[in-house]
Amino acid sequence: MDSIRVERGDITHYAVDAIVNAANRSLLGGGGVDGAIHRAAGRELLEACRALHGCETGQAKLTRGYRLPAKYVIHTVGPVWQGGTRGEADLLRDCYANSLALASAEGCETLAFPAISTGIYGYPADQAATIAAETVATYLREHPQSSVRQVIFVCFSDATAKLLQSAVDKALCRG
Repeated sequence: MDSIRVERGDITHYAVDAIVNAANRSLLGGGGVDGAIHRAAGRELLEACRALHGCETGQAKLTRGYRLPAKYVIHTVGPVWQGGTRGEADLLRDCYANSLALASAEGCETLAFPAISTGIYGYPADQAATIAAETVATYLREHPQSSVRQVIFVCFSDATAKLLQSAVDKALCRG
């Protein structure tokens, strides 16, 4: 099985092939992870994102990393939590699966994810962790030809890291 790790840290400091940005639909920057990535990457990232003309929830688009140590940024738009009855789980799964597929299409071997939708979008962190871990583990298991060899979940808080580590351990046991 390919490597899946959970770490506490700042995703903007990771020297991986691609980092995933938990973006808003405009792709023009915002708060949280999105704002931090835009600040660290520099103005060139904003210009590249303008040319993408936004992104739909669950989808993913790619730019260069510019001033980041990562070669690429994969921008994905997570769902806003609305109680769990409006397809949020499927949309969140799509964020992870589409980001992995895009990374593989670019030949990326290493990929770092934040905890998508768990900040201002209000997705319950425990449910989001399970979806993230299961989707990544399933994708890697079902796509052995993928170039992606290592996925790192980079968590801003210890609490999120613990939830994700538990979810990853369970997802890997199922495989």
